[in-house]
Amino acid sequence: MRTLTPAGPAPAAGPRRLLLCGVVAGPLFVVAFLVQGALRPHYDPLRHPVSSLALGPGGWVQAVNFVVAGLLTLAFAAGLRRALHRVWGPVLVGVWGAGLICAGLFTTDPVSGYPPGTPGLLSEYGSGHAALHDYLSLAAFVALVATCFVFAVGFARDREFGWAAYSVASGAGFTAAMAAATIAFSQDPALVAHGGLYQRVAVTIGWAWLALLALRLLRRRPSGPRTPAGRPRRPS
Repeated sequence: MRTLTPAGPAPAAGPRRLLLCGVVAGPLFVVAFLVQGALRPHYDPLRHPVSSLALGPGGWVQAVNFVVAGLLTLAFAAGLRRALHRVWGPVLVGVWGAGLICAGLFTTDPVSGYPPGTPGLLSEYGSGHAALHDYLSLAAFVALVATCFVFAVGFARDREFGWAAYSVASGAGFTAAMAAATIAFSQDPALVAHGGLYQRVAVTIGWAWLALLALRLLRRRPSGPRTPAGRPRRPS
């Protein structure tokens, strides 16, 4: 794909640091929950959601993971705003980041039998903070999908069809995998055993797209006003 070919002068130090946050946020978040899932007793990464790592002893680690990833994403959103001089894409990335912070501040309810001794699914929310966790996380998921499609339109207009197709595929793949995870966490017998896997696929798709977008802008951010795809805007 030619969209990662360097072009134009290197970003200034300030915007560069902000864009680097977008490169770091996803890998750091994914590695952190993979390590926790591997080490946590009675936790099954194939079955249980990432948010369940915030429950029980040591749950603060995942809560901090959410908050740190959210703060890094907000910084990346600020970098996008300065790099592209556009509004909606950076705002939507910012909503995703804010949702991550909220997921760390508001703990989820137990689901799919974790922690041990809890039911597969509570009949109603066990607390207000669990409801906030779900609703604010849903808003963040929607914002991330919308971000993919907003950038896809910008790339298509800029005739960067490889990146446009990748953005659409990422948004669609995230949606499909997260929908499967949601059905699994509702205890659907056909899917419940792999709900955690479906969620991890969705999260990895989304984070990979954001990290590659950040890398792309770091490597080819020209000066002056830009299109959503990052190219210099043609004079009108």
